[in-house]
Amino acid sequence: MDNDTLKQYLADSPPTIVPLRIKPHFEALSEKEQLYAHYISQACFSGTRVTLRQVSPESEHIYDFIIALHRQCQGDWKRLSKEAGVSDEELKHFLDYATMFLGNVGNYKSFGDAKFIPRISPKALEALAKSSSKASEEYETIKDSIYASKTVGLMHLGYPDAGHLSTYYPDSPDITKEEISIISDFLKEEKHLLPENTRLQKTKSGDFRLLIASAQKDPSEDDLDIPEHEWTLDGKLEGKKLLLMFGDHSVEMQKIASALQNAQKYAANDTEASMHGAYAKSFSTGSLEAFKNSQRFWIRDKGPMVETNIGFVETYRDPHGVRGEWEGFTAMVNQERTRAFGKLVESAPTQIPKLPWSKEFEKDKFLSPDFTSLEVLTFSGSGIPAGINIPNYDDIRQTEGFKNVSLGNVLSAKAPGEPVPFIKESDLAVYQKNSDDAFEVQVGLHELLGHGCGKLLQETSKGSYNFDINNPPISPITNAPVTSWYKPGQTWGSVFGAVAASYEECRAECVAMALSCDFSILRIFGFGDGSTDIDGAAGDVLYAAYLSMARAGIAALQYWDPQSRKWGQAHMQARHAILKTFLSAGPDFASLDYTEPDLSDLSIKIDRSRILSHGRPAVEAFLQKLHIYKATADVEAGRALYDELTRVDEFWGKKVRAEVLRRATPRKVFVQANTVLAEGGKVALREYDASAEGMIRSYAEREYI
Repeated sequence: MDNDTLKQYLADSPPTIVPLRIKPHFEALSEKEQLYAHYISQACFSGTRVTLRQVSPESEHIYDFIIALHRQCQGDWKRLSKEAGVSDEELKHFLDYATMFLGNVGNYKSFGDAKFIPRISPKALEALAKSSSKASEEYETIKDSIYASKTVGLMHLGYPDAGHLSTYYPDSPDITKEEISIISDFLKEEKHLLPENTRLQKTKSGDFRLLIASAQKDPSEDDLDIPEHEWTLDGKLEGKKLLLMFGDHSVEMQKIASALQNAQKYAANDTEASMHGAYAKSFSTGSLEAFKNSQRFWIRDKGPMVETNIGFVETYRDPHGVRGEWEGFTAMVNQERTRAFGKLVESAPTQIPKLPWSKEFEKDKFLSPDFTSLEVLTFSGSGIPAGINIPNYDDIRQTEGFKNVSLGNVLSAKAPGEPVPFIKESDLAVYQKNSDDAFEVQVGLHELLGHGCGKLLQETSKGSYNFDINNPPISPITNAPVTSWYKPGQTWGSVFGAVAASYEECRAECVAMALSCDFSILRIFGFGDGSTDIDGAAGDVLYAAYLSMARAGIAALQYWDPQSRKWGQAHMQARHAILKTFLSAGPDFASLDYTEPDLSDLSIKIDRSRILSHGRPAVEAFLQKLHIYKATADVEAGRALYDELTRVDEFWGKKVRAEVLRRATPRKVFVQANTVLAEGGKVALREYDASAEGMIRSYAEREYI
């Protein structure tokens, strides 16, 4: 790999390190609530090694290497480098890399799925390693893989047969996308076995093993989701065996289950206790039906003081889009901000009819969710989102409900003097003043109404439908009755596959961009009096929202890889599609503004006065297609639409992307607090400096991992 190509993969120098502030919110809890939060936090972080294994084969060894060096020097890095004969600059490069690694929980960016490599030289890294026998041992394992891969393809996560890396298919370099699809369809549609807590392995003989995460390696028949363990496949895989194997990540699953059983003792009510019982059963036995039950209890646990969710949740990083990455959070409720979100929840039944489709494509009854603003104590996983809408199981969402959470201290976390690329100087003041408020509106609408709205037309069982099959709904796109829907056993994810995650994020973002134009909604958030005044204070928030989305659509190109021509981040692919939608409304509304041939003065230009007349209609036209194609399982039309809007041509891929990379700012990494049991059985909170040393120490002191 040439040096110019290599540069884009170098670790951030320096990374943007911000603290996740929590102390006043944690100290406001009762002793019982603090103990409850402590054990959930333990459970969350006990899955760190699971996340590492889901990223790359070397990630867990790099993690152990970093921790071993910290324990060797007890945080005195200057002394360690001096003894090793390593310069201050080389030490800084190592600490920068270690911080970025821990902030992403692996050596591939959580936002972008591209590998990053240390700036420290191999010689200096080896010198540091020699200071500790444990570090030296780990160094021998990672000394080649920590640096660049032999091919550009392996610098990105994706299907192995496309030349990319994925440890969701461990030790299976020759497994194909087709084989993954065949087995996924077989398990989901014929055996009704959920895939989120699994990895798929192809053996040297060509047979397959489905590795199921569980503490127990041989769960009892009563705890199994399906009775069978082994099948002989037919069709294109005729004669090949498929075997279920329990006990993947067994040590970690046992720690997680034990911690949750301890949390159960301090639950505030029977619903919380039942939730943790279901969690513990799932992580002990590998049952995802038990996990689904935990989510049912979670939905019913309205307005808790300590909120949590944990498990194999989001499927963004599996190239096939079905296997979940480990994550878990523990957070305290911000009562004041939650009241504002509560008003949005109350108004939801009157807001959803404003969206561009008829009631036939909407749930018969809006299932009013809990919408909570949280202050995060712990978020274990490869990255921390600004908001969450779960569970992701359509059968639960469609009939039982869901919850939304906005993560307040994540939204508000900022580094000093943070630059804002691609915003015009004339817009900078209004943008900086209103961007946080605009983002809170966007997150609220995205999570509650975006992910929360919509009906999937389904044949729920043979001959039974959740719509009138004799008088099918009229599609607003074709003005004719719909001709497609989900068949028994099919889900949104299984039909739309790898594109599903980004497509759905785009649909939710479009809902937010459309409804943020409604000034009565802006009033709910405390902006304006509900009257349409594009030049007033509420208009400032709306304008900042459109500028922010357009800016993100440009910056998204950092997460598109020209070698593989592949998007590496679901949300950023979605935002690029929305930018293209803005531009499609015409240059009188939105355009790229520049005078220099190399685009060095590139900025986004939006006519504020045309947001309502041009911007909103363009977004709604796009949203309508996204929604109807999803509702009717029209994957062919849906993929064609989405692929076209996210296609990157030479202008975007070379000229614009080059300027994006030149102005790219490091993505934030968060230093999180830790909880420990102190004298008298009470819980003490430990916070750490927002520095490389603080980040490393925070992980080293989580001894239960």
